Amino acid sequence: MAAAKRLHHQGNRRRHCQGGGSAGRRAFVHRNHARRQALSQPLKTLHLAEQLISRRSLTPEDDGCQNILAERLAALGFGCETILSGPDSFRVTNLWAKLPAERTGRAQSAIKTIVFAGHTDVVPTGPLERWSSDPFTPTHKDGKLYGRGAADMKTSIAAFMVAVEEFLAATPEPAISIALLITSDEEGPGVDGTVVVCEQLKARGETLDWCIVGEPTSVDRVGDMIKNGRRGSMSGKLTVKGVQGHIAYPQLAKNPIHLALPALAELATIEWDWGNDFFQPTSWQVSNIHAGTGAGNVIPAAVVVDFNFRFSSESTAEGLQKLVAEILDRHALDYELAWTISGHPFLTTPGDLVNSVREAIRAETGIETELSTTGGTSDGRFISRICPQVIEFGPVNASIHQIDEHVTVADIEPLKNIYRRTLE
Repeated sequence: MAAAKRLHHQGNRRRHCQGGGSAGRRAFVHRNHARRQALSQPLKTLHLAEQLISRRSLTPEDDGCQNILAERLAALGFGCETILSGPDSFRVTNLWAKLPAERTGRAQSAIKTIVFAGHTDVVPTGPLERWSSDPFTPTHKDGKLYGRGAADMKTSIAAFMVAVEEFLAATPEPAISIALLITSDEEGPGVDGTVVVCEQLKARGETLDWCIVGEPTSVDRVGDMIKNGRRGSMSGKLTVKGVQGHIAYPQLAKNPIHLALPALAELATIEWDWGNDFFQPTSWQVSNIHAGTGAGNVIPAAVVVDFNFRFSSESTAEGLQKLVAEILDRHALDYELAWTISGHPFLTTPGDLVNSVREAIRAETGIETELSTTGGTSDGRFISRICPQVIEFGPVNASIHQIDEHVTVADIEPLKNIYRRTLE
């Protein structure tokens, strides 16, 4: 990012100097005028966020959100592509939009690309009667904007969209290319969204250099936390088999719950690793245990245990699977075990992208931001396969997925300005 920034400043100096002093001054005045004009519309981001929140885009529906964005991006010269994926019963809409090399005035091989990634889909509202207002009617109260998706993550999308508009108004020939990757399948299974677009981009040989995922990462104030990586996530479904029988005749049955408990107890006490400077230690947690017929006098034939690993970069999925199998075998269990890997750990160490966003946050808010890899998975796990530097940054996350989800209105412009400063 720093290299691109130096190129950008050098390009500005060349344009200002060409054609003598008066021509240089005219170009300088024109660019500043465009910048002032762009910055004189502080409600643009708020209005776009309200537009997006008003769309009932429950996964996998997009409900026209991406069309709103595509129209604005096309007006800026972006090439916009809609990539549909999934069966008719779960049709996912993805938008890939990129500023072509010609718009930058440079050869494709000479420029780097920064991507903003986000999702227009939202989680279900929960009981409507518990909301203080319609979740799809943007509502203002006590300085907050309420609505499903306000924090996760339609405000981030609006902020980046307007940041791009302002940046290009002030910088007609940027030194970098800009792209947006927007999906309607992040809150759902995540199999027809960002991962599909990334696979297509890889097949085309597209080169991505930096990516900001607009997830709500801030804790108390906008800018107090950046996610510069995420732990891996791997789930297991363990079925321990026994012999069903009458509870009064245990000698004629084999209770799978009793058989499984010692192994589960051992799994719960293991220190899988100790983490490192960037990641917490790997965690193993049981989420569900299912057994029995519902009758109180029947020993069940099997017990099913659902569990999940959130693992650091000190462990691998294969290594964890091997350790679990060794423990189950040592307890002589008759079992079946199915694994699902949702994502591997990824990490972006301090460098161009992290430093640029940190500097933008400091300039806009005065905050010294914290780097973190805590929390759940995001689409960053897919993008990191084709992009070497991926971070997540967005608004305060205190109300995400909750009744009365909201953002503080006063946070919206600073968020947009941080995105714009990063581009600059």
